[in-house]
Amino acid sequence: MKKRIAVVPGDGAGIEVIREAVKVLRALGPAASHELELTEFDWGAERFLRDGVSLPEGALEMLERDFDAILLGALGDPRLPDNKYAMEILFGFRFGLDLYANIRPVKLLHPSLNPLQKPERIDFVIYRENTEGLYARLGGTFKQGTRDEVGIQQDLNTWKGVERIMRFAFDCARGHGRKRLVMCDKSNALPHAHGVWQRVFKTMREEYPDIDSRHIYVDNLAFQMIRDPSQFEVIVTCNMFGDILSDEGAALVGGLGVTPSANVNPERVSMFEPVHGSAPDIAGKNLANPVGAVLTAAMMLEHLGMTKEAAVIEEAVRASIAEGKTTRDLGGALGTREVGDWLANRVAAARAHSR
Repeated sequence: MKKRIAVVPGDGAGIEVIREAVKVLRALGPAASHELELTEFDWGAERFLRDGVSLPEGALEMLERDFDAILLGALGDPRLPDNKYAMEILFGFRFGLDLYANIRPVKLLHPSLNPLQKPERIDFVIYRENTEGLYARLGGTFKQGTRDEVGIQQDLNTWKGVERIMRFAFDCARGHGRKRLVMCDKSNALPHAHGVWQRVFKTMREEYPDIDSRHIYVDNLAFQMIRDPSQFEVIVTCNMFGDILSDEGAALVGGLGVTPSANVNPERVSMFEPVHGSAPDIAGKNLANPVGAVLTAAMMLEHLGMTKEAAVIEEAVRASIAEGKTTRDLGGALGTREVGDWLANRVAAARAHSR
């Protein structure tokens, strides 16, 4: 059975790391449980500079109709500092396809990557509401560019939106054997915007008595993640807090270069992207760490039901870190392409051995 993947490499270092992720996917070979059909699209800064198009007309409908998943690289180019085209692509996917669940694993793959230098296990997942909150782009500016300028951003939280991300997180916790869930908000300071999170949580936790669920305010959660990250298994929170906390989580496990993410709606084509930026300062220099993109590809495979193949890729990444076959940010001496080659060879060898 064929799985059709739309590949959007993006800009800068995003192009380099997605190239290596594709290389690793191809290394799975014909013995994979599903054939992977990869189709590349040039949506990004170069396309926008050339013809003024971010997402072509009908792109979302085409993706829904013809593809099973989207693999997206980082977006951003210093020639376009307002980032409008990048937001049109990224938010076009997230909002246009209603990808309401942003999934960001925080998993320590090797003890050497833990800056806290503690032996604790770090393995939790942040479920971020992805279509509402302060990122719903409601608001505006008045008298912009003057000393009287006013900027307003509204925090949108609906019962429907909060309930579905919370149910998604509870269901994922149950489905993956995770017993502890934390709901994070700031309802003590934002009673109108985040009061709905409290009320939904009160009803939801009664439906999942098998999950040990509790509430923590965001400032305390940020503190607790540093004090003892091993206490967490599942965290569910709003759009902005999920964005910030997941970057803090990345710092606990090796940085943004090793962190994957998924943007999911179980009823729609979903999109997978590493969480780092396009890094224009190192783009084209063979320095970017491809591990986040490779692990993102593994998340995509798991979403598509290819759990064995996803596990093979993660094991290859663990081996590369343990053996020092990494880029400089993780203490190694390899370049982007060389890490990709090493991982692809490791995956190919593991697949050959399993046949």
